[in-house]
Amino acid sequence: MERGISIGSTCTAVLLAYTSGFVDTLSFIALFGLFAAHITGNFVLIATSLAEMHHGLWMKLLAVPVFIAAAVATRLFIIRRERNGGDATKHVLIAQAILLAAFMAAALISAPLTRGDQPLALLTGLLAAAAMAIQNAASRTFFSVLPPTTVMTGNLMQIIVDTVDLAQGHEPLDAKRARLAKLVPMLLAFIAGTLCGTIGYTIVGFASLVVPIAAVGALAGFTRSSPQQVHA
Repeated sequence: MERGISIGSTCTAVLLAYTSGFVDTLSFIALFGLFAAHITGNFVLIATSLAEMHHGLWMKLLAVPVFIAAAVATRLFIIRRERNGGDATKHVLIAQAILLAAFMAAALISAPLTRGDQPLALLTGLLAAAAMAIQNAASRTFFSVLPPTTVMTGNLMQIIVDTVDLAQGHEPLDAKRARLAKLVPMLLAFIAGTLCGTIGYTIVGFASLVVPIAAVGALAGFTRSSPQQVHA
């Protein structure tokens, strides 16, 4: 049984990239510099925190194993569904939406967050990391035909390369145009997510997380079984 999102691959990638940009930016601002989606970025921040003893060190340290555990659990669930002839897409997206909602609830309960080593603050950050681990696992499994939706450096470089090639008329032009038509909207969605995460948190705080929760929930609602995979 193949998987598909009835709204199409580009819209799927756009919503996931927007979610990643939103959650990563909000978590960085509100949770003492925690990258919830771009988890390897925390290694640099951990080293900085060790040197300067910033708040949030324990949150960043614990986020890495929690991220790994959530990714492993997601992959195991996908494997089990596949072996039973099932489709894990809807379940995985619902799980991400639930964890994002739990992240928001924990944050609202524990606010205001004054220290990153407070138990509720730690729980809040780890729920964010777990939610985004699910999206990362999905991106490497049943969404693997889509460009990465949580880290944009590679996508930006591909946009630069393809744009230069098109300007120089370097073949194959049609393939490069088609790739740009998918990568550019996704990069813009990620940027929009970062801006909305900043503005949303500034205006209404953690309650603004209803936006990415709704985005992931909408994707789950559009999930369907299909004889075709999502095409890049």
